Amino acid sequence: MAVLTLFDLDGTLVDSAPGIHASIRVAAAELGLPEPTAEQLTAMVGPPLQDGFAGLFGLGDADVDRAVAAYRAHYSAGAMLDAPVFPGVPELLTALREDGQLLAVATSKPATFAERILEHAGLRDAFAGVHGATLDGRVRHKQQVVGLALAAHPGEQPVLVGDRAQDVVGARVHDLPCVGAGWGPARPGELAQAGAAVVVAHPDEVPAALARLRG
Repeated sequence: MAVLTLFDLDGTLVDSAPGIHASIRVAAAELGLPEPTAEQLTAMVGPPLQDGFAGLFGLGDADVDRAVAAYRAHYSAGAMLDAPVFPGVPELLTALREDGQLLAVATSKPATFAERILEHAGLRDAFAGVHGATLDGRVRHKQQVVGLALAAHPGEQPVLVGDRAQDVVGARVHDLPCVGAGWGPARPGELAQAGAAVVVAHPDEVPAALARLRG
């Protein structure tokens, strides 16, 4: 059985902020909301979309549904593909696969969107599976998608690599350590405060971090 490494998508493998930010602005305008602040835009990268609109914009259920619909219309029309791969990520994935590790994606983004982004970025073939949210929102939290990935890929010594506190917390539910991707949009100290086992500044530091965690 191969060693299993799970990866978050947004902010870890690809810089999805440009497409996400543009789609949030469209959704806010459609609902007549003020222009989103830089802090709101940054905080929306990573957590489930529904939770972000409710918590960061103070929307009720009906308006959350409207905002999500407006966001997804713009995002799926092409904005999602404005997500360049972080420097060093392709080399990282190649190194881990050459080491015999089994790789899978666990993201709070809808799985159908994640598949399209990975294909466009040329990264899809690196992963044994892509596990994400459902469009109806019933599956959207990190612990849920990590659970799906673990069920589909029963590998040894699983570890999650992710860039936000939600990744750390979602991994902990399954007793997984999390390597914090410090090149993502997390606020200073966010990953360490959430309990990441280690935080690294660049993808090329991930293999050594994984080796230390696995002894």
